Amino acid sequence: MSAEGLTREESRTGTATVHPPRYGEAVRRLAGAQKSARGAPAYSRFVNRPLGRRLAALAHVAGATPNQVTVVSGLTTGAGIAALALLAPAWWTGLVVAALLVLGYALDAADGQLARLRGGGSSAGEWLDHVVDAAKTATIHLAVLVAAYRGWDPRPQAWLLLPLLFSAVSCTWFFTIVLNDHLRRRAGTRDGQATVAAGEARQHSALRSLASVPVDYGVLCLVTALSGFPVLFGWVYGALAIGFTLVTAASMVAWFRQVSALDGGPS
Repeated sequence: MSAEGLTREESRTGTATVHPPRYGEAVRRLAGAQKSARGAPAYSRFVNRPLGRRLAALAHVAGATPNQVTVVSGLTTGAGIAALALLAPAWWTGLVVAALLVLGYALDAADGQLARLRGGGSSAGEWLDHVVDAAKTATIHLAVLVAAYRGWDPRPQAWLLLPLLFSAVSCTWFFTIVLNDHLRRRAGTRDGQATVAAGEARQHSALRSLASVPVDYGVLCLVTALSGFPVLFGWVYGALAIGFTLVTAASMVAWFRQVSALDGGPS
């Protein structure tokens, strides 16, 4: 049957033509349904979410599910972490590591956006996403430790304590963010993950996003591009670790006051 004949038949029977999803339409729909930018670090806000939006649109056109995107994100990030730990330092290995981590992080943003595009996520999807995030948070700094121990000579022995500190602080940071979200949901005041209109993100201060650079996972992904140059990487990574620790300490004080206020306690 010709395309014209098929159209007439559909008109006669009242059936509707089902068009495959279009990439451009998906990007436009996602642009109008973004999470709040409040408190979002600069890389996540200005780079990772827009990149994830385009990957989510591609996944939508390909018919992928959010959980499938999460799995690909985890595998990509895992490959980057393994490369960081096992490849000998060279200019090109740093680029490989950074490319894998950046792509994995963008896919991490894409799974949630794809879920919203498809009408909403699921508890299983949220669980899977958090498991992948917890795994990368716990292992990326251990990969730095392994890499430094295996092949970064000369190096001060005391420097090896730095990735351990970074790992402990970042794991505490991640768990506290998840716990904060859980407590706010229980109190009915959760707003950090709210879906907002496209222009709303611009209402929040860009300076606050820039101040969050030390705790921005995307910045860490970019910094690993320097891992092929151990001395330079060591200094930049160390500065990032110190900044992350200071921001975490200040945030814990503010978060404790906020959580206390949920029960009417001192703020």
